Amino acid sequence: MKFQVDDLTVNAATGAVSIERDEVADAPLVVLLHGAGMDRTVWSQQTRWLAHHDTRALAVDLPGHGGSEGPAITSIGELAAWTARLAEALGGPVHLVGHSMGAFIALEAAAATPDRIASVVLMGVGAAMPVHPDLQTAADADDPLAAALMAGWMHGPDQRFGLNPTPGMSMTGTSRAVIEACPPGVLGPDLAACAAYGGAVDAATVLTCPVTIILGTLDRMTPRKAAQPLLDAMPSATIVELPDSGHAPMMEEPGAVRRVLGDHLGRLAA
Repeated sequence: MKFQVDDLTVNAATGAVSIERDEVADAPLVVLLHGAGMDRTVWSQQTRWLAHHDTRALAVDLPGHGGSEGPAITSIGELAAWTARLAEALGGPVHLVGHSMGAFIALEAAAATPDRIASVVLMGVGAAMPVHPDLQTAADADDPLAAALMAGWMHGPDQRFGLNPTPGMSMTGTSRAVIEACPPGVLGPDLAACAAYGGAVDAATVLTCPVTIILGTLDRMTPRKAAQPLLDAMPSATIVELPDSGHAPMMEEPGAVRRVLGDHLGRLAA
């Protein structure tokens, strides 16, 4: 699906089910936000399931990523403002599901524009996301080493040794390929935006919408201790720990993430 935000084309996946059908006009609209250097395809295990379970699903390519036009936006605050405009263009409010950089965007958007965000689900998130200087240097230079470092570090041990819910596919290889496909000059600013964002705890403190946080027990990028200040700031949030996930639970334990999303939306509909 393609549509316009700020007079630029946004590309999105809908799980092969149109969100514009009359029979789903009143269904909740879930917008899924990817992480640094990635695109809508990381949500492929969730979009189709959502679309066939009484939900309108929209996994977007952020500006400058995947099939979306425009220069990449270089700060979390500006990405959150863009997300709010996206929600308005879609006739919001919307439910946001964010991974890593996408989780920061969802958190900031919900805090800054609560009238446009109905709820948030966060995963692969911490109170801060520092970036190793070697990774930042490689990403700034569009060096393929950056994709290799990220793909090797984001997944749990089982995934690094070949476990993948998609038969015949290497999870680390898939992640690396997605990041390597990122347009030149995009990954470096994405990582820099994550490292520079210092508003996560403040945003969490003022959230008024329902929140679910998914923690990967094996996450080495944003381990539990990095997320703890966020959890402390949102005592009413629902916390789900996935024991076999690293930093990318939507890829590593897709079925578990689908169940969490279903439970989250089900509580809101009750």
